[in-house]
Parts: sequence; structure tokens; C-alpha cells
Amino acid sequence: MPSSAPLGNSAQLVFLFGNPELFAPSGCLDRIRKSYPNAQVFGCSTAGEILDTNVTDEALALTAVAFEHTRLATAHVRFEGSVQSFEAGERLARQLEPEGLRHVFMLSEGLKVNASEFVNGAKSVLPRSVTASGGFAGDGNRMQITRVWGDGEPEESAAVALGFYGERLLVGVAAIGGWEPFGPDRLITKSKQNVLFEIDGKPALALYKQYLGRHAEGLPASGLMFPLKLQVGDSKTSVLRALLAVDEAAQSITYAGNVPEGAYARFTVGNNEGLIESTQQAAEASIKGVQTFQSQLSVLVSCNGRRFVLKQRVEEEVEAVREALGGATVLCGFYSYGEIAPAIAGGSPELHNETMAVTSFAEI
Repeated sequence: MPSSAPLGNSAQLVFLFGNPELFAPSGCLDRIRKSYPNAQVFGCSTAGEILDTNVTDEALALTAVAFEHTRLATAHVRFEGSVQSFEAGERLARQLEPEGLRHVFMLSEGLKVNASEFVNGAKSVLPRSVTASGGFAGDGNRMQITRVWGDGEPEESAAVALGFYGERLLVGVAAIGGWEPFGPDRLITKSKQNVLFEIDGKPALALYKQYLGRHAEGLPASGLMFPLKLQVGDSKTSVLRALLAVDEAAQSITYAGNVPEGAYARFTVGNNEGLIESTQQAAEASIKGVQTFQSQLSVLVSCNGRRFVLKQRVEEEVEAVREALGGATVLCGFYSYGEIAPAIAGGSPELHNETMAVTSFAEI
């Protein structure tokens, strides 16, 4: 597992998150392959990089990992547009041999994909005993091009996955948003995938503006401060959906994930203290999966929408993870356009928005 000392030939994996435009001028891929010749280079473009308790922009953050008792396998798919999203997730998961599989960490491009359908496709294939996490690539606040890489050059319209194998590997995953619901439960009465038209039989945008008051003037940007809390299936568990766009003519709201008809939802609002506290809770929940052992590596995937709210206090949420996990855990990750994690401990993976997802690893 991770060490502060150079790993060289023993490294099996290099997490690399950041700006792909820096690859060619820096020659980073060639340098990484020379320094870590036996490692898979795995990562994506971001809306911010996390390395230890530092958050950077437009940089490249590298973390090399060596396991003693764990084997890795990789998967890769290309797909064109949101209509192929379910199939892309399905094909990606099928490439990983299920025998002995403990965990899957997935990364997808973040703009053209239907993120909900991608996660549903992967979920339809993965054994229930296998945990899964990951996220969707970012592009800062530009939202123009996102890329992923799996031991190769950065690619658009692609997704990659890491399969972790080994009986001595423990993995814990948790995702907590920290946004406070307000108003009553609302029934989604008309929607199409990620476009919400009616709530309780009323135009969605009009009702949303009613709740936002003066903040409605700042839509769609101000919508990041008021995500939708969506009930998952028949359970009482929930996920968050980030607002992407509004349509005045259709009185509709477009979200970053599906908002199915028949589901119940509530509006939410956040504040800095609540978001930071929830990050610490997610980290604490993630280490329950590694039982009484010290987590050795934690990969953090947090939403770009949280940065919009936290602003200059963004590093405080990473510091909250450090406080929860202790100084011995190596931290890395990125700010994303969507997070993948179970809604409850031991559950199937779901798409989250505006959430911090923490994946903690330990070998015994």
C-alpha cells in the first residue's frame, strides 16, 4: 500500500488526476512510465485536484500505490452520447472477471454521458457482493471537454475501471451530502430521464422559484446551492441531484442525473459548516468497511457544486477527512461532475451529485 518512499518497480497503480492539456508539454506520461514501469496509470480531468489536504486547479496530482496481496485488472470502453450510457456501464463491468473481485473503481467522461444510466448499466452486471465507487470527469467551470485515461492517452467519450482482487483487501465506501431538506415531500409527476417537468402536478420551475425566493434570479448558477434530494426506489435512502439548466418556456429543470416519475423528492439547502461536517461523517463511515484496521489509502471524489458553495473554505472539507482518518492515511482524489457510491453501507452503487464520496482501502 502507499508509502512516502519512492515505489519504483513495485508500484502497481498510479492515480493521476488533473488537466490533460499538461500531458504533452510536461511529458508526464513518459516520465511516469519510466519511474513506475509496472504501474497502471489511471485518472481523469477534473474540476480540482485533491492531494493530501491540498486542493489545486489546472495541475496534475500523482499518487503511486503498491499492494502486497492485491491484484488489479482494468477495463475500458468507448461510447458515443448519452443513448449508449447504460450499455457502456454494462460493457465496462463485464470486462472484469467476477471471481475474487472485491471492489470496482470507475471513471467516465462527465458531459456527454447519462450518468444515471451508466451507473445502472454497471450495477446490472456487478455481483451484489462487490462494492463500487468512482466519479465523472470534470472540466473546471468550463464544462466543455472531459477526458479519462487508463494506461494511455486522455480520451473523450470513454470510461475506464479498476478491478481490485484479493481476500486480504478491505474496502469501505460512503457518501454523505450534508444538505438540509426543507418543505414537504413532493411527488415527481412528469419527467423524462434527467428533465423534470412537473412536481405534484404543478410546473416544476415555477414551484422551484417559489421556494428559492430572491435566489431564483441567479438561476441556473444559484441552483447549485439548492440540490434536489431524491428517494431511491422503495427505500428511505436518498441521493442528491444537481441542477444543470432551466427552461422557461417548458417550465422544466434539467438535473445531472435521472429524476424518475413516481419518485419522491425534497428541495434542500446547504451551508459551509453542514457540508464540512458531512465530509467528516463520510470519512468516518468509510472506515467502518475496513473494520478495526487503519485505512491506508482513501480516494476522495467530491462534487464541483460543493466548491461553488464552500469557495475559499474548500480545503476545510479535505482537512475534515484527514481529521477523521488520521495522519497515516494517504489522501488523493478530485472534484467531479458526479459521484458513484452506495446510498447506504453495503448497498449497490448509485449516482450522487453535490456529495463527497470516500473510498478507503486497507490490506491485512
